[in-house]
Amino acid sequence: MGCMIKLIKIFLKICIVVVLILLLNGFLLYRNAVSNVSVEQKVSEITSKSNYVEIQDISEYLKDYIVQVEDKRFYTHYGIDIIAILGSMIENLGAGYYKYGGSTITQQLAKNMYFTNEKKMTRKIAEMFVAFKLESEYSKDKILELYLNIIYFGNGYYGIKEASHGYFNVSPKNLNKYQSSLLAGVPQAPSVYNLKNKESKAMKKRYFSVLNRLVDSGRISSDEREEFKRMYLVP
Repeated sequence: MGCMIKLIKIFLKICIVVVLILLLNGFLLYRNAVSNVSVEQKVSEITSKSNYVEIQDISEYLKDYIVQVEDKRFYTHYGIDIIAILGSMIENLGAGYYKYGGSTITQQLAKNMYFTNEKKMTRKIAEMFVAFKLESEYSKDKILELYLNIIYFGNGYYGIKEASHGYFNVSPKNLNKYQSSLLAGVPQAPSVYNLKNKESKAMKKRYFSVLNRLVDSGRISSDEREEFKRMYLVP
């Protein structure tokens, strides 16, 4: 019994050391990134682009749906969502392998501003430090605005202006409920969820899942869900 307790203590100490090393390496990666180009400079680069759209010129439906689908606790967390992270860990354990998940809108913005999609824990930690920085210096609406202007919507469309015009030939402000619900499902995996290929099983499954989430959150009615499904299935 004594031997087992010693082994457990050794294991816990090793875990603590590993976590501390990861945190240090993640912080160093973050510090190196923001020392080369500050968060303020990055934000200035994004907002100065010709296709940049301010928050008041983006459809209320799209803003609401994106938050509900990507990060429903966006307006209450401070950059990371502990509940989402724990839920993702449980799902990963159930799947039998580890993959990152539970990223907030702020974390996704941080990643797009500085990092790649490389699945390394140090990158995720650095991303979290950038997220904390963003949350401390910018309002939630500004973070959402930046996010919608930087994310990839597939088919070569970066940012909501390119996506709204490219897919629907309308301005971001005039996106309706149906169009907004379609776009809300894309950012999770834009290379997989292709809005120009409605025959894709992955896209159909994703879109119907998005509709269910919007019904559960009270954003659309059950009747609207069935209407949008019919609209989606029309060639």
